[in-house]
Formats: sequence, C-alpha cells, structure tokens
Amino acid sequence: MVIMLFESYGAGADYVGPRVAEQLHVPFHDQAFSSDQIEAAESAREKESLVTRVFTAMGTAHSSYEGGDVVTLQRDQHDLVTQNTDMVLREARAGGVIMGRNGALILADHPGALHVRLDGPVDVRVRRAAARSGIEEARAAKRQKREDQVRAQMSLDLYEWDPRELDQYDLVVNTGRVDLDTCVEMIVAAAKVKHAAARR
Repeated sequence: MVIMLFESYGAGADYVGPRVAEQLHVPFHDQAFSSDQIEAAESAREKESLVTRVFTAMGTAHSSYEGGDVVTLQRDQHDLVTQNTDMVLREARAGGVIMGRNGALILADHPGALHVRLDGPVDVRVRRAAARSGIEEARAAKRQKREDQVRAQMSLDLYEWDPRELDQYDLVVNTGRVDLDTCVEMIVAAAKVKHAAARR
C-alpha cells in the first residue's frame, strides 16, 4: 500500500502523514527537506548573493557567473533527479506514506497508489504552522511564502511539472474546513478502497 502526500505549507501533513501510516501499519517516509532546512538554505543563499553583488560592484575577478557553468548545473540537476527518483521507487516497493519528493508524478502509474494533496486558506495554514513549530506567526508567514514557492520551483526545475496543479491527485483535502483527525480517516479509507480495487 502506497500513499503519496503533498502539502502546502502548514496544511498539516506532519500530523496527518505519521498517523495515516500508523493506522495502515505501513512505514512513514518523511520529505527530503524540512521547513528549518529550507529557511536556513534561503538565508545562506541571500548572504551569498549579497557577497556576489559586492564583488560585482567592485569589478573583481570574483564576479563570474554565480553557481558555476551551465554544464555543471545541468549535471547536478540530472544527478538530483536520478537520486530522488530511485529513492521514491525504493520507498514505494517497501510501501508506506511518502511525503513530497515529486512522488505524485514519479508514481503516477503505480497500481493502487493513492495521491493526496493537503491545502487550505493561507491564514489557517500560517496559524497552524506557527503553533506546531513554536514560532511567531510573522515568521511562519515568511516561511509560507518562501516554502510554497521553493517546493514548487524545485519540481518545475527538476521534473518540469507543477505540484500545485491538481491533475495528479486522487484526493484533495482542505484542512481549513476538515480537521486533521478527520483528514486522517478520509485518507485511510480512500487508501484501502484504491488498494483493494488495484488487487481485483
């Protein structure tokens, strides 16, 4: 049994995913990058960009193309796609709840896999994320704007698809209207139905 779970920031996947896995007695495979990691990486990138702009303004030899040449960039992207795809396929063979990782696209034709997207109003998601992470709402609001964009952009850059489009999902749940425990029950029920249908 395989359940792919993708969320907009703060939609509750960190609560829903492990509980779905527990109720279905399958492994839980967390997403590749946490909110903390994305926030730290963006902060480091902004500092690096500032240094690059300073060197460029000084007209030094350090003002070369930021991030290396195009060939290197393409090779790195190819390696990332290969590694991520291999990991998702391994996790699917083991079964379980798989968070993110472009799994809805990679496993689009996987028999019996349930593809779920969690979303909701921005204000609800920001409040929930702030409460669960123990951070101020202002910081959670910044994370929401950054993280929703970064996760979508990674999918566009690496797999040329937009996870915000709904065509790859079997079930879309608005966790601003459905509480998270009910969301867990809905996903568990849908996973059982789709899994059983694939076995017939």
